[in-house]
Amino acid sequence: MADAPPVIEIRDLHKAYGQLEVLKGVDLRACQGEVVSLIGSSGSGKSTLLRCANLLEDSQSGDILFCEEPVRWRGSGHSRRPADAAQITRIRTNLSMVFQSFNLWSHLTVLQNVMEAPVHVLRRDPAEVERAARAYLDKVGIGDKCDAWPAQLSGGQQQRAAIARALAMEPKALLFDEPTSALDPELEQEVIRVIKALADEGRTMIIVTHDMNLARDVSNHVIFLHQGMIEEEGPPANLFGAPRSERLRGFLSAVA
Repeated sequence: MADAPPVIEIRDLHKAYGQLEVLKGVDLRACQGEVVSLIGSSGSGKSTLLRCANLLEDSQSGDILFCEEPVRWRGSGHSRRPADAAQITRIRTNLSMVFQSFNLWSHLTVLQNVMEAPVHVLRRDPAEVERAARAYLDKVGIGDKCDAWPAQLSGGQQQRAAIARALAMEPKALLFDEPTSALDPELEQEVIRVIKALADEGRTMIIVTHDMNLARDVSNHVIFLHQGMIEEEGPPANLFGAPRSERLRGFLSAVA
């Protein structure tokens, strides 16, 4: 893994909303086949960092590289924006994000949800996309729900449909923003099983999670964010087994 090229690399990233500084110089590196988990208290900057990685949020300074290609910017500070719209579109189509709230289109069936972006954004052949979409829905365990509407699915099934939709883009990396926090414990386990299977396949993933067992079980690298800075990071065995930081020890005891 150490020799694998980075898919996503972030260097000294700063992000503020007005006067509120949310990220205060954060570094992150997710290499090909690596699973990086972001943990920390609410408001620590985890989801903001993920959204900056996917260029859903503009940052004020720092570098973001995708497959070693730096994002090009114009302006500075709060006026900084991506300089090349085509570059941003290309990067985003290679980074699929799975949100806490599923974000399925209610007017489309499950199969149509999974097919929508590959057909209309990537302009792929609909027949090929449908075959792939059905295979991805089988992979996440809801192949029998192709013709169902999102409202007819449980929360766990909707999140698995959202994961199939992300996979259908055939991205270079998957980004998960609290993928299980809106689910009951039983439904949470359905989604965790899918994420673990994707990790076992060697998918590149960045996961923001409140679930310490998930972070421990699937990650190669864990980052503990505190007030917009990296307080501690390393292999999960180190962070969970022998945390060095008093703040991390306090956080882990609070969520245990």
